[in-house]
Amino acid sequence: MTRRLTKKEMWIFAIGQLGWSILGGIISAWLVSFYLPTKDVVKDGSGNVISTFFSGTELDFYTIIKPGLIIGGFLTILGLITALCRLWDAVSDPLIANLSDNSKNKKGRRIPFMRFAAIPFAVTTLLVFMAPSLFNGGTEPSGWNVAWVAVMLVLFYTFMTIYCTPYNALISEFGKTQEDRMNISTYISLTYFAGTLIAYLPFVFAGVVRGMGVGYYWSYVICFIPLVIIACICMLLPTFLLKETDFVESKPAGTNAFKSLTATFKNKNFVKFSLSDVMYFIGLTLFQTGLPFFVKLTIGLDESWTMYLLGGMTVLSACFYPIVSKLVSKWGKRKLVIAGFIGLALAYVITALAYPITGGKLSALSYVVGILIVLVAAFPMALLGIIPQAIVADVAEEDSIVTGEKREGMFFAARTFAMKLGQSIAMLVFTSLAVIGASTMEEEVDPNQISATWQGVTIVACVAVVFCLLGAFILFFYNEKKVLATIEKAHIENGLETKEEAEAVLAQEEVKEETVSSNE
Repeated sequence: MTRRLTKKEMWIFAIGQLGWSILGGIISAWLVSFYLPTKDVVKDGSGNVISTFFSGTELDFYTIIKPGLIIGGFLTILGLITALCRLWDAVSDPLIANLSDNSKNKKGRRIPFMRFAAIPFAVTTLLVFMAPSLFNGGTEPSGWNVAWVAVMLVLFYTFMTIYCTPYNALISEFGKTQEDRMNISTYISLTYFAGTLIAYLPFVFAGVVRGMGVGYYWSYVICFIPLVIIACICMLLPTFLLKETDFVESKPAGTNAFKSLTATFKNKNFVKFSLSDVMYFIGLTLFQTGLPFFVKLTIGLDESWTMYLLGGMTVLSACFYPIVSKLVSKWGKRKLVIAGFIGLALAYVITALAYPITGGKLSALSYVVGILIVLVAAFPMALLGIIPQAIVADVAEEDSIVTGEKREGMFFAARTFAMKLGQSIAMLVFTSLAVIGASTMEEEVDPNQISATWQGVTIVACVAVVFCLLGAFILFFYNEKKVLATIEKAHIENGLETKEEAEAVLAQEEVKEETVSSNE
């Protein structure tokens, strides 16, 4: 007989999200910043450019990967690498999901995968930023660097799939009621944003490390090391502290990968949600990747403010979390996610207007614009951080009721793929658009030495508005009433407890757990 998770156990589960969101945040925030640093432009009194140099790299900068638009005049090498990773994901995501759904491991279908992936997932995150040039002091971009980053990114996304797909499938399996799902989604959303915030810490501490005589690139790698270790520990904790079989009946789905994937995408509601979800992850990744560029190039603040602004947004967003569940019960999930998309689009509109307002120079207006973006984005981030996970859990349960097959892993694998597809498109968009206008910065520009410009990142913000509004439009077609009606009908037929009874059972379990802990 399985039981529900207590709130303490939900928090233990959410710690796993803290771990992998740190690793995902490092890639989202730093992959482009590390391999495509911004330039500082020095002008004379007449406004003429007299010198340029990469921020913080006057003495030790060397190109690791050519940043220019060298593929068809549109694609960058970094953008192409991330795009090619999606081809591998198209194979690996459903494969891992199917292996998890059909697992006969006595310890459960999900946690053994998570335990296996945690350490290599953490290690490959660090290795992405340790290209050969860092060791041999190379001053010219090398094909070995490109190959290294490509291979490490493929491994990174593979181990992310092995950990995240089973982890996310547990949201549906652990969330036995709507209330449990909203609580779990809330907790993991909090740890997700906390992990993302932690991933930005090198913006504050890398300068301190450089002050000790460490080079530009190594100053960041050194800052990544403790973050990766913390992330690995966090990912392993729920795999050792939670016994999956106590909460879930681990019954193999009994389908092969192709049939399971085909059946998953026959669910029209899920297809609509997934398309909208891709738009969300594009918008989110453009925000995470672009924030240091927006802060420095268009708002006019020092890059250390990236951490402060994101920290402020995270704290403020967390303040809205307690009311999200109440809003869901009143307005439903679909309407609130649409509202989240519109709110995020508005934040991007303000970002796009930042340079016309500040001129890219530090002033009182710079702080006003930065704080305004934080205030506008905080509530939409709360909505989009909590609710989509619960929607996938709803769709997965409704599908299992209709088809009789428990394929939670495949549904969440599809969401993991949507996340990585959105991230990939965002990386491609950002690296291609952010360098627009670079040729106007200097009279003679080496196309392989160009960097992000205020014109380019402003265009990125405008494009992000379009993606957010498109996500809202697509979600209008998601039939939430049908999904929830099917679930409610099945619960009634199966004689599941009422909400009041469920709350009483959970309260009793928490009291027992507290009593045992005090006795020990």
